Amino acid sequence: MQDFILREIKDACIQTELNRIGFDKSYVGRAAEKYDYKNIKIYDLTPAQANILKQTAISVGCDCATHREVITGKAQSSNCILGGSVSEIKKVAEKLKFQPFGLKNLGEKLLQKNSSADTKIVGILNITDNSFSDGGLYNDFEKAKEHLLEMISDGADVIDIGAESTKPYSSHVSADEQLKKLLPIIDFAKDKTTISIDTRSAIVAEECLKAGAHIINDVSGFDYDEKMTDVISKYNCPVIIQHSKGTPENMQDSPQYNDVIEEIFLALREKIKFAKSKSIENIIIDPGIGFGKTRENNFEIIRRIEEFKSLGYPVMLGLSRKSFLQTQDDTYTAIFNALAIERNVDYIRVHNVKMHKNLLDLMEMFMVK
Repeated sequence: MQDFILREIKDACIQTELNRIGFDKSYVGRAAEKYDYKNIKIYDLTPAQANILKQTAISVGCDCATHREVITGKAQSSNCILGGSVSEIKKVAEKLKFQPFGLKNLGEKLLQKNSSADTKIVGILNITDNSFSDGGLYNDFEKAKEHLLEMISDGADVIDIGAESTKPYSSHVSADEQLKKLLPIIDFAKDKTTISIDTRSAIVAEECLKAGAHIINDVSGFDYDEKMTDVISKYNCPVIIQHSKGTPENMQDSPQYNDVIEEIFLALREKIKFAKSKSIENIIIDPGIGFGKTRENNFEIIRRIEEFKSLGYPVMLGLSRKSFLQTQDDTYTAIFNALAIERNVDYIRVHNVKMHKNLLDLMEMFMVK
C-alpha cells in the first residue's frame, strides 16, 4: 500500500512551487492565480444585482453569499460575500461587464488590484510637554532639531511633527501656542525632509503649509475643525485622515463597536467621499489605533489592516509605544509593525526610526514579493 506524502503549502510563492514540479513555464503566471483565494465583501446591492452576481459567480465556480431573502425579493438590499480564486473572480468581473443595473462598474472594480506596499517610515517628533511617551524630551528647540536630524539619518521618509498631545484625556492646545513651537522647526527642516504636521486645527494647518510643511495629519478625520478640508483643498496637499471615536477628552470612556473593522471601514469611506467632494484626492488613511478603541479592537485592526486597502488609498498605522502594548519597549512595537508590514501597510508611524529601518531591511529579505 502506497504511503502518500502530503504537505500544505502556506506563505510560499506558488509560481516557484509550480516551476519545481515541472509545470509549463509559459503558463505559470496565469496558473498561479488559480491558487490565490480571496473573499470580497460587496455592500448595498439591490436584489436584482445580488441575484445576477450570485448566478454569475456560480457559473464560473465561485461562491457568493447573499441575504436569504434576496431570492424572494423581500430584502430591499443585500451585502454579498464573493469568494473564489483570483482567476475565478476575474471571470466574474469580465461577465459582469455585459450585465445591466450598473454591474459593469462592479466588474471594473473587481479587476482593480491592491498593490503591494513598500512600507515607508514616519518618524514622530513631539514638541510637547505631555505626550504619552516622550513628552518634554524635545520641547526645547535645540533638542528638537537634534532629534529631527537623527531620525532623518536613521532612515525616516517623513517626519510627523506635533505640538498638541492627543493622548487619552489630554486637553486642547491653542493654535497660537502650537504655531510658536511648529514654525521654527518647520523653517529648519523644510528643505531636509518631507514634513507632516500633526494637528486638528485648520489655522495651524494653513500657517504650517505656508511655512513649508508638506502633509497634514488630522487625527480627528475632519471632525474637530470644519474648515480643515478647505485648507487642504486650497493648498492641494496630502492629508492623513484618521478614524477617531470621540475626542481625546472622552474617546477611551468605554468605546463600543458591533463590528470594529466594518464600522471603521465604512466611517473612513464616508470621510473619503467628503474629502473628494472638496476636490481632495491625495489621501492617506489611518484606522486610529488607540483613538476610541479597546485593547482587543487594536489587535483586531493590526491583524486585519490589509482590509482597509480596499478603500483605494495608502494605509498608515500608528501603534508605536501605545498603552495597549503595556510596555514602552520598542521591541514590542517592532513585533506588531512587522505583522503590519507583512500585510502590506504603506506607512508605519514610529518613535524609534533606526530600529524600524533595520526591521524593514530584514523584512525585505524575508518576504516573498
